[in-house]
Amino acid sequence: MPQEFNDPLWRTVLSGAQMLFVAFGALVLMPLITGLDPNVALFTAGLGTILFQIVTGRQVPVFLASSFAFITPIILAKGQFGLAATMGGVMAAGFVYTFLGLAVKIKGTGFIDRLLPPVVIGPVIISIGLAMAPIAANMAMGKAGDGSELIHYQTAMLISMPALLTTVIVAVFGKGIFRLVPIISGVLVGFAMAFYFGVVDTAKIAAAPWFAIPHFTAPEFNWQAILFIVPVALAPAIEHIGGVIAVGSVTGRDYLKKPGLHRTLLGDGIATTAAGLFGGPPNTTYAEVTGAVMLTKNYNPKIMTWAAIFAISLAFVGKFGALLQSIPVPVMGGILCLLFGSIAAVGMNTLIRHKIDLSEARNLVIVSVTLVFGIGGVLVGTGTGPDDFGLKGIALCAVVAIALNLLLPGNDSWKHKKADDPLL
Repeated sequence: MPQEFNDPLWRTVLSGAQMLFVAFGALVLMPLITGLDPNVALFTAGLGTILFQIVTGRQVPVFLASSFAFITPIILAKGQFGLAATMGGVMAAGFVYTFLGLAVKIKGTGFIDRLLPPVVIGPVIISIGLAMAPIAANMAMGKAGDGSELIHYQTAMLISMPALLTTVIVAVFGKGIFRLVPIISGVLVGFAMAFYFGVVDTAKIAAAPWFAIPHFTAPEFNWQAILFIVPVALAPAIEHIGGVIAVGSVTGRDYLKKPGLHRTLLGDGIATTAAGLFGGPPNTTYAEVTGAVMLTKNYNPKIMTWAAIFAISLAFVGKFGALLQSIPVPVMGGILCLLFGSIAAVGMNTLIRHKIDLSEARNLVIVSVTLVFGIGGVLVGTGTGPDDFGLKGIALCAVVAIALNLLLPGNDSWKHKKADDPLL
């Protein structure tokens, strides 16, 4: 059961620093992959967490930071529409959470149950992980996304594989708090190997100032970019619900009732919209932090306020941002070989846990078409030129999965499972 939150200030502050340490690896990895400024990501993670706490009355001990579900669409949208237009799409994705929160307030959770059942969410999450697999493999081999060589193959593999191996060992065999930081462990080992082989650009670190304003980017609103990114927000919405349920099971409180799912969705939406306003990645609740809450048994939401304050403070340390941006591509590539596969595994587990029967024609059609559209590169739009518009990848497969689920007969089957599954 929840404890009384009467810890001394020094212990609360220390716990906040520990929570940021746990979330840190995944927090900065996402902007490094997508080419966003990691200092801006730190700032928007801290700001988003504080906004979430204000909306929810500081009742839920969660930390919000970079969502991996948006990696693919952000990379593609940046290349097609530019960073500012991409941030406009991120802001619009935040409005999706707000809309879902309003719908839950008016109609109850049945609205989301019908729109996003496991047969929809499962293949979309699988697509999110597997669509990025070639990029992870190229990065591990020292190549850019287009296949051009950045670092010699043998050197890259001697960097990426130890980083991957370290991440695996810490995730599987780590004890206590160390089990919650496999990404940081992999980055440290990979960076050390990269430094040994002389592929770290230390000149930029030395030239960077100690204090620097993060490179904020103002958004632009482009309807093509918005339509490209917005559908992706539906998958993290389910991730958010699962995260709120998970932290509630740890603390012994039902956050779906108090402060209410509509308020947690609203808080997440405002945090994501604020991130887009400053040029940061979309936010989501962090499972690593929930694990740390369970391990330390410190359920005080105030610790997340201190974690947010530390994140915002680090955002203004210029040398720290330069250090993060100097991490060579193979370091991230090795870790991503595990990370993207893990995302796909979460999607498969969603189908298995909810006992989705793929011998049923309806389920088989939804899963099959969603996977091919999400991973195969199908484009639905006006053409393939630079000025043409089309949906592809995660955005397309999310729209297709939802449409098939709503149009094919039997889309009310979730009602029969609701009593047996808290997520439905």
